[in-house]
Parts: sequence; structure tokens; C-alpha cells
Amino acid sequence: MQMDELQRMLRRVERSVFRLETLDCYTAPGEEDLLRDFHAGRALPPRSPDHDPWLRMVADSVNAGRRWGRVHVLNRPLSDYLRFELLGYQGNLLAGEDVRIADRAVAPDKLGELTSDFWLLDDVLAVKIEYDQKGRRLAMEPTSHVAPYVEQRDLAMRYAVPLRAYLPSVQHELRRSW
Repeated sequence: MQMDELQRMLRRVERSVFRLETLDCYTAPGEEDLLRDFHAGRALPPRSPDHDPWLRMVADSVNAGRRWGRVHVLNRPLSDYLRFELLGYQGNLLAGEDVRIADRAVAPDKLGELTSDFWLLDDVLAVKIEYDQKGRRLAMEPTSHVAPYVEQRDLAMRYAVPLRAYLPSVQHELRRSW
């Protein structure tokens, strides 16, 4: 499955979209320059539905009454990439997405079980995502066998806090990025 196919599926969602992220670093096409600017302390371009087609899609879906949410299960100390991503999530919030963080240190025995990324659409279709060691996406595999993904979502949500409530606890780590 390719990203354009996933986007078509996300546009057809009727009730809800959920994303679980579990890696400390992703290598996404087009982010190299942004990461370089971030590490150099340069201002990043604004991320909002007005400037980003992905966020426009999310905002339009949320405005049509669908719920979008994600939990990023992460480790501390934060990796360079996670510092970059936590700041970038501000655009997701502007689009109406419910962004939450689950710190593995809070419940290492439970949250340690969450090691696979996926999308969950309307609780009827899951798309498991496989990555290599450098966080490059290798494959996306859809399945209608969603029970394990619903359980993982519910587990992540049990220990997750809203992004805005989490950020004050890592302010000192975020400042190190500049």
C-alpha cells in the first residue's frame, strides 16, 4: 500500500481516525531540510491547515464531524527528532487533531508492549506500518482484523496525556534544541 492510497482511505472515513506512533525517530521524505533548520536554530515555516495540504485534509475532516487523534508513545530523554516533532504537532492541534503523549516511564511494563505503528480507521480497518532501523517507512499493510489494534489504542489512551499538558514537563529538553 502506498501513501496516496492511505490518504484516499482517510478521506472516506465516516467517524474516526487514530494514529499510534512508537518510534523515537522517523525519516520522512522532505523533512531533511526542516530538521537541518531546526538543529541550526532557524525558524521553521508555520504548520497549519492554511499552509499544509495534509493538515487541510485533517481540518476538513474534523470540521465535517470526524474525530482525529494520535498518541505518540515515547522514551525520555527525548531524541532530537522527538523535540522537533513535539513542536511540529502544534499544526496538528490547529487542524483539530487530538494529539496525546504516553511516556513509557509512566508504565514501562504496559507501554513497553506498544512497539508497532498503525492507523485505525472507523475501528473497522487498521493499517500496520513497518519501518527500518532508521525510521524509514518500508510497508503499510491494511487489515480488517482490528481487535488487537483497538486494544493497543485503548492501552495507549489510558496512559496518554494531551500534548499541551505534557509539554511543560519537557520544556527544558525542548529549549536544548535551540
